[in-house]
Amino acid sequence: MTATTTRPSDRRISPVFLGILAVTAVTGWATWTGFAEQPGVAVFLFVTAAWIVSLCLHEYAHARTALHSGDISVGSKGYLTLNPLKYTHALLSIVLPVIFVIMGGIGLPGGAVFIERNRIQGQWKHSLISAAGPLTNVLFAAVCTAPFWLHSLDGVPRDFRFALAFLALLQVTAALLNFLPVPGLDGYGVIEPWLSYNIKRQVEPFAPFGLLFVFALLWVPSINTYFFDVIDAILRGLGISDFETYCGQNLYRFWQGSNEFCSISG
Repeated sequence: MTATTTRPSDRRISPVFLGILAVTAVTGWATWTGFAEQPGVAVFLFVTAAWIVSLCLHEYAHARTALHSGDISVGSKGYLTLNPLKYTHALLSIVLPVIFVIMGGIGLPGGAVFIERNRIQGQWKHSLISAAGPLTNVLFAAVCTAPFWLHSLDGVPRDFRFALAFLALLQVTAALLNFLPVPGLDGYGVIEPWLSYNIKRQVEPFAPFGLLFVFALLWVPSINTYFFDVIDAILRGLGISDFETYCGQNLYRFWQGSNEFCSISG
């Protein structure tokens, strides 16, 4: 069964998503040109809208892969329209990730499309469905960091460069967290098809609390420091400095006031 078994309307891009995409484009232009009177507001709207776009694409990747693996029900559920309002838990997939970005500058994994796994045959297909979402974050991070690792920053305005650096930070943290083999996260979904029935039965009750467990661990100072050291190392490998991600987050959180160090050194 393939996408041809779904109705064309099931795959039509939602006006909601197109609206979010338009906000991303307009505020990205405002950040690039310096058109906005308060650049921090433009960066805030640009990064937030782009982050929501990436969340929609993350869920779409899960759904599209499931569709081609045998679950044709994803079409009728609206998952192929990129409409975030169609997710099983819009709060978990959109609202909470945005709040975490605002509060802590961390890419909270989403994950709220319901896949009818009984329709899908084959361990590899199940693993690929789970991996598709975080792989989208990896691709998004590659796009955001391309000007850095391609050494193509000439002519890129400072504020836009900072915004891209912070957006890349969110994508890398989302990908890394999602790939953790913790019940409830996509990383566990990748390995779950290969586990024995007894192990899966024992782990299943803990799945709703997996993400909470991860964030509880991140509250431990030593673990938090190690986690962000890994993130910083990945970003440095992609050509983004700690300075650029720091100033990107500072610019994003415009309500805290501008940092003169970023303004002078940028």
